[in-house]
Amino acid sequence: MAKTQAGIVGLPNVGKSTLFNALTRSRKAEAANYPFCTIEPNVGVVLVPDNRMLELQRIAGTKVVIPATIDIVDIAGLVAGASKGEGKGNDFLSNIRECDAIIHVVRCFDNDDIVHSMGKVDPVRDIGVIETELILADIQSAEQQLDRNQKKVRSQDKDAIANVDLLGRLVKHLNENLPASSIEVSDDDRARLKTYNLLSFKKVLYACNVSEADLADPSKNQHVANVRAHIAKQHGCESVVICAQVEAELCDLSPAEATEFLQALGVTDSGVSDLIRGAYKLLGLATYFTAGEKEVRAWTFRHGMAAPQCAAVIHTDFEKGFVKAEIVSYDDLLKYGSVSAARDAGRYRLEGKSYLFKDGDVALFRFTD
Repeated sequence: MAKTQAGIVGLPNVGKSTLFNALTRSRKAEAANYPFCTIEPNVGVVLVPDNRMLELQRIAGTKVVIPATIDIVDIAGLVAGASKGEGKGNDFLSNIRECDAIIHVVRCFDNDDIVHSMGKVDPVRDIGVIETELILADIQSAEQQLDRNQKKVRSQDKDAIANVDLLGRLVKHLNENLPASSIEVSDDDRARLKTYNLLSFKKVLYACNVSEADLADPSKNQHVANVRAHIAKQHGCESVVICAQVEAELCDLSPAEATEFLQALGVTDSGVSDLIRGAYKLLGLATYFTAGEKEVRAWTFRHGMAAPQCAAVIHTDFEKGFVKAEIVSYDDLLKYGSVSAARDAGRYRLEGKSYLFKDGDVALFRFTD
């Protein structure tokens, strides 16, 4: 399975690099109080939190647990005019284009000591700035693609004719300052849209970065309320509340100290776990497990993948020689307490090549050399 990446975007000084450091438990991205402290995109491998693995570890009787991971890219802050090359605009937009989904960090805290690139904290305005730049970049791309396809129409190229029709409607839609994701099209045209690699067509998860004082009850934060109202009305996207600064501080604490620190704030998590799971879902990813005395391991697959494809996630030879997959769902394994008990209850089964894996499947593959 090809790697998928979620890119962290936002205006300068909204907490992107601090969040990236927290997500990756690293200090790869310099967190500084000035714009463009991240020039080249930093790529980090992020562990996906999944409490199911602890139960599987107990059932399997192993000490080794290997969680699933996703790649997160820290992209330097965008500014108004990025689509025209302002700041590091061209490079930054190119970095976003290479990502499969977007985590849009918006600043939802007031702090006079941290400069805001636009003077005042207003996350809804900030969302509009970023979105407009993505749309402007998409207009340029769509117009170029439209021009190329119009030249092919003369030879009665059926694919080009379909592209010209869709791109014409798309350019008009984008010029109304509407993202490509909001255009109403048929399922066939939506599949065609994906091939255009448009920035404003990518799925977005909004991360509302709050202060530690607001973490316990973010509903009292007016900035968060404004963001939620805006994206519900305009996009239908999802949001999570995080405190990047708290998570950054947790990196330097022991597990016991971290628990105590969070309890003092009235929470059990800084919100980053929800963010990681949200990004995983945003990318259309799910998890299946292998579990035995040697290890419990989570494997990432895309929704809709069949058994041989999921086997290839472990090793390509598994797909080539695939025979059957022995499957028990996590819920059934937890209910019955062991593979043998699940088998006795008729919940352990053999599946063939057409079986579509489900999130939480616990699998053992049979294959030939």
